[in-house]
Parts: sequence; structure tokens; C-alpha cells
Amino acid sequence: MPDSGIPTADLPPPTDSDLFEPYAKLITIEVLGQKVEVPENNRLLRCFQFLSLKTISYGDFCWNGDCTNCQVWYHSEGQTVAEDKTALSCRLDVTEGMVVTKMNPLIVVNGINK
Repeated sequence: MPDSGIPTADLPPPTDSDLFEPYAKLITIEVLGQKVEVPENNRLLRCFQFLSLKTISYGDFCWNGDCTNCQVWYHSEGQTVAEDKTALSCRLDVTEGMVVTKMNPLIVVNGINK
């Protein structure tokens, strides 16, 4: 598992939570230049919550796409920032190798941008 800088003890148990869609493994994505492992088959905002439960749980997010507080800029592995797309992380399924290059400042993930 790549070192996310987040102590393993601070991460929620993999499938002991109703917050996450069922998953069998963690996949690697890059967030603001840092490689992290997150649960497959989940929306990106839930993956941010996996990494930083309190800051995302208590953040100002609608979770249904009505606001833009969870907006991110991203591309696929092997692409460049010039090919970035924007999306709401509450609506975006995480994929292996995803590269998140910019996030709305309301998204605070311990160990990454806090």
C-alpha cells in the first residue's frame, strides 16, 4: 500500500460502514500529487471521506449534485493537466489511476491539503 501519510489506525474499517458501496479492494489514485489508496466502486467524494472521515463528514456538501462544493479537476493516468475535466466528486466514480489535480477549497482531506 503506498504511504498516504495517513496513519492506518485513522482510516475507517474497509467494509464495516454503511457509508461506502461494497468493495473488495483498494485502488490507487493520485490527489494533488500524492498517491493514495481508496475503495473501488465508490464515488470520489466517498473516497475523500474514506481518507479523512471527519473533515468530509462535517463539510458543506449536499451529496446529491445540487451544489458545486465538491467540484474537482481530474484526468486519467497518462494524460496531462491540459486534458483535465471537471466533475462533482459526489457524482464521479473513482477509477484506478485517476489523477485529481485541483479541488474546491471546501474539500479538506487530512494529509493531502490540510
